[in-house]
Amino acid sequence: MDTRASLLNISRMRPWEPVLWLIAFAAPLLLPSKALIVNEIAIVALFAVSLDLVLGYTGIVSLGHAAFFGMGAYSAALFAKHVMPDPLAGLAFGVATATLLGAVGSLTVVRGTDLTRLMVTLGVGLIMLELANKLDWLTGGADGLQGVVIGPVLGQFEFDLYGKTAAWYSLTVLLVCFVLARRLVHSPLGASFKAIRDNRLRAGAIGIPVTARIATAYTIAAALAGASGALLAQTTGFASLDVFDFHRSADVMLVLIVGGTGWLYGGIAGAIVFKIMYDVLASITPQYWTFWLGLFLVVLVQVGRDRLLRPWTWFGKRGRA
Repeated sequence: MDTRASLLNISRMRPWEPVLWLIAFAAPLLLPSKALIVNEIAIVALFAVSLDLVLGYTGIVSLGHAAFFGMGAYSAALFAKHVMPDPLAGLAFGVATATLLGAVGSLTVVRGTDLTRLMVTLGVGLIMLELANKLDWLTGGADGLQGVVIGPVLGQFEFDLYGKTAAWYSLTVLLVCFVLARRLVHSPLGASFKAIRDNRLRAGAIGIPVTARIATAYTIAAALAGASGALLAQTTGFASLDVFDFHRSADVMLVLIVGGTGWLYGGIAGAIVFKIMYDVLASITPQYWTFWLGLFLVVLVQVGRDRLLRPWTWFGKRGRA
């Protein structure tokens, strides 16, 4: 079996994976009161998968990933308000504009050190936030973009107040993007991403165009982040400056810390844990839910993800963990 065939075999789903996806799609039907949370989880999971492409697979830390999320959100909302309400067309437009922004933004991350890239990506996010605030005639400024009406999906499925259609729509987009991202990371192109992550100098020495690969990964990740932002605007019918805010980038980083980087299911698992903890803790202690989240992160870092999932190893020797 050659390398390409081996990578394609790895990218195929295992028998247990369709079961998990079927459970996810059945959740809005089995738990109709939680359909809105399922929709939020799907959107955050797609956002986390997009960041994992640059952080977990290419080794680039980004604190301004919300720039692409917000670009997708505002583009989809403006498209629905001024052009046509079709959600799929709006989703495609949001992905296109975020991809373009990612291609331009990639020029700023191909040079310099990791610290430089960190600050540059943060700067891009802050610039987009300020632009959205200043262009209030287009974006609505601090009041947000209102009057956004989204048509039915495929002309048949209206968005309902309970969020069932929104949840299935977001889950479908997440599944399609997940399959594409999975095929990408297990392709020769994805292998070059991982080579750059592991040792950038050695990757360049064996002929991998490091600069071009980093720009490619950044642009593809921007496209997926734009898709997640477009989903948020379409399923809520609203876009505000909040989509560009720094906390979006920080939250998705926390999601990957919880779920793990370098495997696409880490973003999905982290999104599930993060949103469920937020929903539960915010209902119990609205003012102090971040304290419990912070405590969980401290325990996660100190104990380790593997040992946290195997509590019977906590009191054994550390060498056996």
